[in-house]
Amino acid sequence: MRIALITLLWGFSLTACNGSDDTALNDTASPAAQATGAASPGSDTGAAAGASARATIRDSSGRELGTVTLRDTVGGIAVAGTLQGVPPGTHAIHLHTTGLCEPPFESAGDHWNPTNRQHGTENSQGPHFGDLPNVTISTDSAVSVQMITPGGALRGTNALLDTDGAAVVLHAQPDDNRTDPSGNAGDRIACGAVTVS
Repeated sequence: MRIALITLLWGFSLTACNGSDDTALNDTASPAAQATGAASPGSDTGAAAGASARATIRDSSGRELGTVTLRDTVGGIAVAGTLQGVPPGTHAIHLHTTGLCEPPFESAGDHWNPTNRQHGTENSQGPHFGDLPNVTISTDSAVSVQMITPGGALRGTNALLDTDGAAVVLHAQPDDNRTDPSGNAGDRIACGAVTVS
């Protein structure tokens, strides 16, 4: 089966807010290369790299679509895995605040946003740390995902994992990367509660 590979260099600019430079972070880069990237405001660059968790993504019928691994890296959380059986097209994917995935997945709460910013990498008041790049599913309904959050860590300062957990949510539509609070991404079509590996 052909699996489309998406390798996303997660760079973003908040020059309208603070004059910082655009910085691309590549999960496949060496730790030294990643360490040269400028962090977004409020990101936890002191988080110990290596902590990990995972989320098994299921649709509203309970069918398993795949598993993603979340791992602390310098400047953010790397999210990687393979999804299959997803409707072809472009879909938003976000990290949400609550580790509960009951269809229609509103139980997963809002986007993870510990720094109280607005939604979207193209929003001058954004982004949320839970905002991730869109994924494009090929005609074989499969995609390999590799991306990194704009900041935060699994534990510690600006932590994703707190007393009520967290979730990875896939949406029916693409994220427009600007509209608060969720980028006009449409219905939540799949969800996976994040559990510590």
